[in-house]
Amino acid sequence: MGSHVQGEDQVPVYESGADALQKLQEKWKSTAAPYPAMYSSFLGGIVLDPAMMALPIDDHMVHRGHGVFDTAMLLDGHLYELDTHLDRFLRSAAQAKVGTPFPRDTLRSILVQMTAASGCRKGSIRYWLSSGPGDFLLSSSGCPGPAFYAVVIPSDYAQCRDGVRAVTTSVPMKPPLFATMKNVNYLPNVLSIMDAEERGAFASVWVDEQGYVAEGPMVNVAFVTQGGELVLPVFDKILSGCTAKRMLALAPKLVEAGLLKGVSTQHITADDAKRSVEMAFVGSGLPVLPIVEWDGQPIGDGKHHPLSKLIDCFLERIGMRPWIVAFGWLMRIRVCALV
Repeated sequence: MGSHVQGEDQVPVYESGADALQKLQEKWKSTAAPYPAMYSSFLGGIVLDPAMMALPIDDHMVHRGHGVFDTAMLLDGHLYELDTHLDRFLRSAAQAKVGTPFPRDTLRSILVQMTAASGCRKGSIRYWLSSGPGDFLLSSSGCPGPAFYAVVIPSDYAQCRDGVRAVTTSVPMKPPLFATMKNVNYLPNVLSIMDAEERGAFASVWVDEQGYVAEGPMVNVAFVTQGGELVLPVFDKILSGCTAKRMLALAPKLVEAGLLKGVSTQHITADDAKRSVEMAFVGSGLPVLPIVEWDGQPIGDGKHHPLSKLIDCFLERIGMRPWIVAFGWLMRIRVCALV
């Protein structure tokens, strides 16, 4: 297999790539492969073997955090709002001064082909642009070029209608420059979700220095006020969530139906927000998750009213109800292995 270094601890030395690959494949055999497909521009193609799903250790996204990412839901062979997510992805890359090895249409085509090759019909895809491998310096000027990576993540999505608990986190918010781009520097997000879990909550909520509600660690937050208005915090200091924007587009239908009085984005204080009749986390994988308690204080009467109707709108539009699939907001993926 390979030689061993001498000493108290015998650390294997794999002298060939074949030996290392064999060891990696042995490790993956002990568990079900969680990712059916990955694309790497460094490799120049799609791989289906989890043992080959790796990044160069000198990639600046790995050791300097110089990279951006985005995602898209995969439901019944459809990628939901891929173009919207891809546009945000490229805006984030421009803000982070990360280039792209391919034009937008090629990136999109790669994601579609990878999803089809995976054979997966329900889950999500995640994709990254990195300043690329090259060295271990701070500047990326020594990198030959940017890199593009993507992976398919199976998941059995099921809409949760039961309310969850939220807490205000003490973890500092990101500055607006970094909060408004979807970059890979997620340590504040990780610490805030850990803070929530340690306190028995589903997730946390950031409140800024002025006392205004910001966002959750990977989600936006929405409220229905006592006056019957749907309110989301403005996107000036937080990420403009694609699902949150879709909510703002769908909500006027509830105004027309008399279930809401209005829809807006505005600054809302935590104190005012806690007096709302409804509250929810909003994000791609949810898409609308009711919150019934925040910092130990009940929200409304614990029941779901207009927001439950928005959940139904989302489920219809994103194809969880098969007779609504042909609305045209979805991109059909033909999975050859399944047709």
